[in-house]
Amino acid sequence: QVQLVESGGGLVQAGGSLRLSCTGSGRTFSPIAMGWFRQAPGKERELLSAITWREGNTYYTDSVKGRFTISRDNIKNTVYLQMNSLKPGDTAVYYCAAGGFRFHMSTYSPTTVDVWGKGTLVTVST
Repeated sequence: QVQLVESGGGLVQAGGSLRLSCTGSGRTFSPIAMGWFRQAPGKERELLSAITWREGNTYYTDSVKGRFTISRDNIKNTVYLQMNSLKPGDTAVYYCAAGGFRFHMSTYSPTTVDVWGKGTLVTVST
């Protein structure tokens, strides 16, 4: 059974940076792509970025393009999200996700995720 564990969340001042990590485990861990989502209180879970596991092709939503960078380490089964120039509006629980072909072809819709992490809280103060 595949599991995803996030780390790296915390409290940071506006303009600061954080790096989130997500490590996958399980004998069958071989996603087509992995992604980062976030969910703020009272809002829907939204996609931020995704990366194909084999090729390393990346995708970003406009809200984070130029500020966030996704990367992966296939040996460590880990995907990262480097977040720079953080704003109070980035405050949310951040989730890691893994999916197969359907996840990739849907442009990383949350409804096509196979496995979710439990999330890590990011709080950006003014």
